[in-house]
Amino acid sequence: MMITAAVLTLSDKGSRGEREDLAGPLIREMIAVIGATVGYYEVIPDEKGLIKEKLIDYSNKVDLVITTGGTGLSPRDVTPEATREVIDREIPGIAETMRSLGLKKTKRAMLSRAVAGVRGNTLIINLPGSPKAVREGLEAVMEVIPHAIEKIKGSTEDCAVKEGTQR
Repeated sequence: MMITAAVLTLSDKGSRGEREDLAGPLIREMIAVIGATVGYYEVIPDEKGLIKEKLIDYSNKVDLVITTGGTGLSPRDVTPEATREVIDREIPGIAETMRSLGLKKTKRAMLSRAVAGVRGNTLIINLPGSPKAVREGLEAVMEVIPHAIEKIKGSTEDCAVKEGTQR
């Protein structure tokens, strides 16, 4: 299955050219493994209204939107709030899995406020901003992304996995 994707990096410094975005390109590289092609990539400041606007726009164009950054505790970290305001349904298990597996590496994983959900026919996943956290978070959930997108698009195939096989 071919998956179209958008990657949105939320970083005040990155948007001003003061910091190189390492997380966005890493996401592009990692999701290629599941057949995802990134058609849109942007680095924008941590502005809630702008984040919402981009999530809405991309959700009309792609199957998957992955954000990186803005999921922490600083006053400018507003990605989860922007995401919750535009999604139709939340998928708590995705963020819970990323935090759960992250806790095995660092207690700071519990501070991530990342969310995941569906807007229309698009899966939206928030990831932290650091490349290390992006790699760990995506590795935790990547294998379920194609199946999630199939279901979001209306697949009626059973979700059960046959004994001895992996999906």
